[in-house]
Amino acid sequence: MLSGVNRTTDRTTTEYAPRPRSRPRIHRAWIVAAVTFVTIVGGAAFNSLPGLFVEPLHDEFGWTYGEIGLAVSIDMALYGLTAPFAAALMDRFGIRRVVVVALGAVAAGALASYWMTAAWQLMLYWGLLVGLGTGSMAMAFSATVTHRWFVARRGLVTGILTAAGASGQLVFLPLCAWIVDEHGWRPATLTVALAALVVVPFVWLLMRDHPADVGLAPYGGTYVEKPAPARGAARRTVRVLFDAARTGPFWLLAGSFAICGASTNGLMRTHFIPSAHEHGMQITAAASLLAVIGVFDIIGTIFSGWLTDRFDARRLLAVYYALRGVSLIFLPMLMAPTVRPSMVFFIVFYGLDWVATVPPTLALCREQYGEDSAIVFGWVLASHQVGAALVAFLGGVVRDVTGSYDLVWYASGALCATAALMALVIRGKQAATP
Repeated sequence: MLSGVNRTTDRTTTEYAPRPRSRPRIHRAWIVAAVTFVTIVGGAAFNSLPGLFVEPLHDEFGWTYGEIGLAVSIDMALYGLTAPFAAALMDRFGIRRVVVVALGAVAAGALASYWMTAAWQLMLYWGLLVGLGTGSMAMAFSATVTHRWFVARRGLVTGILTAAGASGQLVFLPLCAWIVDEHGWRPATLTVALAALVVVPFVWLLMRDHPADVGLAPYGGTYVEKPAPARGAARRTVRVLFDAARTGPFWLLAGSFAICGASTNGLMRTHFIPSAHEHGMQITAAASLLAVIGVFDIIGTIFSGWLTDRFDARRLLAVYYALRGVSLIFLPMLMAPTVRPSMVFFIVFYGLDWVATVPPTLALCREQYGEDSAIVFGWVLASHQVGAALVAFLGGVVRDVTGSYDLVWYASGALCATAALMALVIRGKQAATP
């Protein structure tokens, strides 16, 4: 009897004792990264539209190119300035809530523009709503996800998420161009609104704010408790800026990244096509070359993330900027009425280097500023957009004054050389001066 009781007790203990949870084959961090990638792709849909809408809006409403350009400028400015505040809001309210609201803002702006009839509405819907929405899903979003969910492979994940923006434009640019040609600009705005809304359920169901929410450690790290929500998001964002501005590395990172924006978004996206056209190249051919840059941009950014996990980020930045500067100095000599092998080589080379600077720049922000790195990177990203806006404007002024873009290419090459030197003199980790 006693032995029978013991057997029953042993069996009951065995049956009801809690079993350790088996380790999942795929770490939840990779699922969060995948949702982040899809979210950025959906948000990037709007970035495909402005260039396609200029002529249709001008023809239908008679708005000047300056009015349309002002709406795009507001969008670019808010894209950069929203990023640091978005990172602080994610610390306060969580990644999932902020991103859902941001997607809603993009969808609302795109949908409302379907019925717009005045230029001020364009500035409100495209400039304000979409600018705030896309800015909240800018690189600071990927920086926050990478910092919270990954310890190992941070550089690689940064590269993949950075490439998401280019991937979104590659997907939506030809689609929206076809819609505009066949059905007009209004259905294209509905397409963008739908793309943003489709992503919302994935974010709400699969995104989590912190690994501790699902009882996991960050990928490649040890378990840490979820920090308490950070209150005073706007105040913290400004405080982080003032604290970071007291350190030398911040100005070196912000200055070099401003040159990055100047030599990519501000320079190539704005002035490459008209510069090639003035040398006799067809606009469609020049636009196709610019699209090819986007393809190699994805490859280069992911590879740069892989390199950032293995090599000194300062030296990588110096190499990237130096090579970019040399290529820009040679570009005027490559311009011709037809696409030659030398130009194809430049496009491939430049595409690989387009935003390869992002993973090492983010790694240096993380090294220097720790828990505040996502917010600091948001301010560094704002400098990127300021640099882009300045060169987009000044490049046109130089063309008007000199009758050629050659000086713009040479000056940009010299700026990239300066950025390479700035990257090399960034010192090791420094605490902000109180």
